[in-house]
Parts: sequence; structure tokens; C-alpha cells
Amino acid sequence: MIIGIPRFIIVGIGALFSIYHVVLGTITLEVPRDDAPVIAAMAVYLLATAVSLVRRGPARMPIWMASFNVAIAVILPLLVTGQLDPARAGGNGYATWYVAAIGTLMAITSTRRRHLFAWVGIAFLVVQTVVWTGPSGLIELGVVGSVSWVVISHVLSRSIAKATKDARRFAFAEREAADWQAAQEAHVFERQFRLGQTSSMALPMLRRIEATAGELSEAERQECLYLEGAIRDEIRGRRLLNDAVREQVMVARRRGAIVTLLDEGGMDSLPEPDRERVLDRLAVALEGSEADKIIVRTASSSSDTAVTVVGLRSAAEDAGAPARDPDDDEDDEVDLWLEIPRG
Repeated sequence: MIIGIPRFIIVGIGALFSIYHVVLGTITLEVPRDDAPVIAAMAVYLLATAVSLVRRGPARMPIWMASFNVAIAVILPLLVTGQLDPARAGGNGYATWYVAAIGTLMAITSTRRRHLFAWVGIAFLVVQTVVWTGPSGLIELGVVGSVSWVVISHVLSRSIAKATKDARRFAFAEREAADWQAAQEAHVFERQFRLGQTSSMALPMLRRIEATAGELSEAERQECLYLEGAIRDEIRGRRLLNDAVREQVMVARRRGAIVTLLDEGGMDSLPEPDRERVLDRLAVALEGSEADKIIVRTASSSSDTAVTVVGLRSAAEDAGAPARDPDDDEDDEVDLWLEIPRG
């Protein structure tokens, strides 16, 4: 279960917190010698926070935006402290609103994964405070608190980034495990299916072999060869088979033809109705062929052709000529050439 916070809530909280600093500065405008630079500082600060919070885009803040925020972190102390008296009796109160404002802006920058820029901005605030009021100003003006915000945002940002990366890695591993399990289950199912199918095809002949102690007639031996070819078809040409094709392949073998079925995955994505149409067309082609060698092969999945059928007829042999090698098809004639389309 994933629990998320809507983005507008986070942006709204950040905006209210940023405006709060400006409100504090507004109610103390009587403290600065001249309020014009202070108002200008408020304006550029609000602009920077608005751009940082409202602008949509990748989680990592663009470099130009982070650089702009650092520039604001440099400008704010110079504009405001130039109008304040560091030795003022009772201190300057909320007139030093810029300290918390810079801490907030740098925390936003760090949260959006620009940690180096955030530390540069907060480091300038520390140095400028020490130069303006001395080391004691780090505590009196709340600079330590601003530094703490950046530290916390840095740590949280890194932790969240690591957690997100780990979650993605675990999700990927889970998908890989699920795919592996599905593949294993598919292999087991396929193996069981093939074993069951082979058993049903070969069991009668195996019983006959057992009953005769292996003493088979010539016709039975030939039937074993046909059976072997049929089992091989189920393994090498599984997507090229339906009942009609099986029948015509067996008819072709019984008349002495050599039939080879090669399923190379070209019809795996073909819908079942289209596949049946292709196989029925293949059965018709085999039924009308008198070829001595028939090769049926699936085309690539990107081709418009689903199945290619080639039938070769052996050339007539001269009387007394030496027997030809059945694998030598150099002199064979093409009896059948057919490309069955997908659509």
C-alpha cells in the first residue's frame, strides 16, 4: 500500500511558511533606516520561493534555478543588514527575518537535490553574520536554526532518494522473479503436456513392441518411423499443427514423401482464428501436393507472410544410374511454392 501526500499540500505549506517570514519583516519595517531595500529584498525572496515551489519539472532542481537561489541568499543579507544597526539596544528583533528566509530557501533547494548550492548559500549566511555581528550572532539571530534546516533537508532528501532507488530495485527484482516463475511454470506445463501427448501417441505401439518382444513386422517398423516423425513434428512444429495438417502430413509420409515442419516462433503472436485459417490453408496445400520433399517453415513475426511451403519433386532417374542421395536436392524440381499471408 502506497500512502502519498498531494503535491499542492506540500507546496501550500512551503508557501505559507515562506510568506510568514515576509510578514515578520513587514511588521518591523520601522526598524531599518530605509525600508526600500528591505521591501526589495522581500520581493526577490518571494520571487525565488515562488519559482522554486510552483515550477513543475523533474525532482532535481535545474542548475539555473539553484544558482538563482544562491544569488538571493547573497543579496538578502546585504540589502537588509545594510539598513540595520548590529549594536542596537535590545537587538533588531524580527527585522532579521532574512536569516529564517534564507534557511527556508536553502532547505527547499536541498530538498530538490541541489545540496551543494544549498550549502554554498547557507555558508555565505554564516560568514556574513560573523562579519556583521561576530560569532555570537550565529545563535542570537537564529543562523544555527537555518543551518539545521539545511542539514535535516539534506539528510531526508538523501534518505528518500535511497529509499526510492531501493524500492525501484526491489520492484524490478520482484518483476524478474515473477517472470522467472512464470517461465518455469510454462516450462513445466509444456513438458507435462508434451509427455502426455507423446505417451498417448506412442503408447499403443510401445505395448505392441512389448507384446511381441520387439519382433515387429516390416509394416509395423515403418509405422514406428511414421510415429517418430509425428512426435518430432509436435516438438519442432507445434504452431504448424492442427488435426487437418497432422492428417495430411501423415498421408504424405505414407506415400513416401519427406516432410519437415519448422516452427521458429513467427506465429506466436497470431490470433487463434487467423492461425486456424492459415493452418487450414496449409492442409489444403499439402493435400494437393505430390512432392517428394516438403518443407514448411514459419516466417518472421514482422513479415506479412505467416507460413512458407516448399515442395520438391525428385528428377526422374535414368535406368541403371546409381542411386541418388536423398539429401541431394540439386536436381530436384519445385513442385510447390506457397506463401500463406497473415491477414
